[in-house]
Amino acid sequence: MSVSSMFTARDHSHSAEIEQWREVCFNRTIDALRQAGWVTEEEIRKLRERFLLVPLEDHPEDLLVLLARMQGTEEERLGIEVARLSHGLASLIPGAPPLIPFAGKLMAPSSFYEAYTQVYDLSRVLRSPVIYAEDTDAIGTASLNPVASLLMADYIMGVVNKRFAIRPFVTSARLDYESWAFLTRKHFGL
Repeated sequence: MSVSSMFTARDHSHSAEIEQWREVCFNRTIDALRQAGWVTEEEIRKLRERFLLVPLEDHPEDLLVLLARMQGTEEERLGIEVARLSHGLASLIPGAPPLIPFAGKLMAPSSFYEAYTQVYDLSRVLRSPVIYAEDTDAIGTASLNPVASLLMADYIMGVVNKRFAIRPFVTSARLDYESWAFLTRKHFGL
C-alpha cells in the first residue's frame, strides 16, 4: 500500500483533531506574517481557501510555499524566497527552531510512523516530517515553517506522553526548501 493510500484508507477517527491542529498552524503563521507586514488581507483569504478548505488527503503545499508562489515568485527563485520567509518568521517567534541543513540525509522513521499513525497523519498535513526517532526517548521534527515544526513537536510530546506516561526529548528544526521537498516526497509520497 502506498503512503498516500495509507492516509486515505486509515480510520479517520482523529481527523477532527488534525483539522484543529492544521487551523492552529494556519492562524499562528498568518498572525506572524501579518505582524511582519508580509501578507495582505487578500492573500490571507486566498491562502485560507487553498490551505484550509482543501480536504486533508489533497492538502496543498506548505503555507510559505503557497505564499511565495501567490506573490509571484518564479520557480527557480522559490527556494530563496521561502528561505527568506522562513528565516523572517523564525525571527518573530520566541524559541524558534534552528535551521539544520543535513536533515535530508536522515533516514525516514518508518517504524515510528507505523506505531504512531496519528503522528504520521498530522506530520503529513503540517508538512513537518519526523526526521529522527530514537525509540520514544528522542524524536525530532522539522519543517519549512517554524510554526508547523513547533506545533508538531508539541503534538508528538503529547501523543507519546499519553501512551507511555513519559516525556520524550522532542526537538524541532527548520529545513531549507530543497531538504523539505525531498523529505516530504520521501516520507509522504508528495
